[in-house]
Amino acid sequence: MAIKLKLKKGDTVIVIAGDQKGKQGKIVEIDKESTRAFVEGVNMVKKHSKPSAKYPQGGVVEIASSIHISNLMLLDNGKPTKVGRKIVEGKSVRVAKKSQAVIK
Repeated sequence: MAIKLKLKKGDTVIVIAGDQKGKQGKIVEIDKESTRAFVEGVNMVKKHSKPSAKYPQGGVVEIASSIHISNLMLLDNGKPTKVGRKIVEGKSVRVAKKSQAVIK
């Protein structure tokens, strides 16, 4: 069963733990089952690949690997912030805890 996540695809995040700590990027994809996210430019790994239609040369290819959601924090005006929920005009919206700004 997937849980409700506070981060969404397209959010700009910063890594707060692990060997990638301090790196920033946008969330490209989220896997709700394993609560992991793919962030552009973060957690890049080298993979050996055979020549294929996608990689005609083959060889060593650098691809993005997933990172656990708990190691990410939303950036609001360049600063990390927690995410909360608030009812605005009858709808539940995400809100940055530090600035109380509604997150689009």
